[in-house]
Amino acid sequence: MAGTGATMTFWDHLDELRGILVKVALVTVFFTVVAFIFREELFAIVLAPKEADFITYGVLARLGGGFSAMTATTAPTDLINTGLAGQFMVHMKVAFYAGIILASPYILYQLFRFVSPALYENERRYVLRVSGWGYLMFMVGVLVSYFIIFPLTYRFLGEYQVNADVHNMISLQSYMGTLIMLCLAMGIVFEMPVLSWLFAKLGFLDAAFMRRYRKHAVVIIMTVAAIITPTSDIFTLLVVTLPMYLLYEASIYIVAATR
Repeated sequence: MAGTGATMTFWDHLDELRGILVKVALVTVFFTVVAFIFREELFAIVLAPKEADFITYGVLARLGGGFSAMTATTAPTDLINTGLAGQFMVHMKVAFYAGIILASPYILYQLFRFVSPALYENERRYVLRVSGWGYLMFMVGVLVSYFIIFPLTYRFLGEYQVNADVHNMISLQSYMGTLIMLCLAMGIVFEMPVLSWLFAKLGFLDAAFMRRYRKHAVVIIMTVAAIITPTSDIFTLLVVTLPMYLLYEASIYIVAATR
């Protein structure tokens, strides 16, 4: 192999990969079971953005201005379940996602152990840097969605009424679907600076190109935001588009510093 000089057959690699997949599956199942058992603690975190005392609303209220009006809305805080097995299935799904998140450092470690023997020393450094920063940026994107994008989306849509006689009753499935999709989408979107740095290192991208096609990038960003936005309202579209554009501008500086 490139990094160690050791020789392994295809079947040796297959056996090693199978062992890694078994370990990853067992660790993921373990954390999923733990998350499933600690139901109260898990859903206290997941359902926190719908509460009036959520930290984001308190910060916006202290900022004052137009934010005070936003935090003074009366979005529904009670969710409803519309299926017989609905709550149980949501519980299992949330526990599974929590298990993956908790096991993700171990999963990355095992994957790196599998590929590192085939890499040269400088390649290992690049892989470590890309995977480390990629994981960090993904988690930052998830946190941005959890603390900023989803709460604002929930508060806006939860209190929006076409008529005073029409009241909002938000289902648990709708709440969880929106939260999960926004967190996943923003986690992926926040990989933009890492991918830009990697492409710049490989010689595929430069800052001049990104500046020249900035207007085209804005159109693409809005299109992607419209695709990944789980709801069809303009408010959520703009809330998702803004951080994507800021990431694009940050990526320009990163690429310029890389070359």
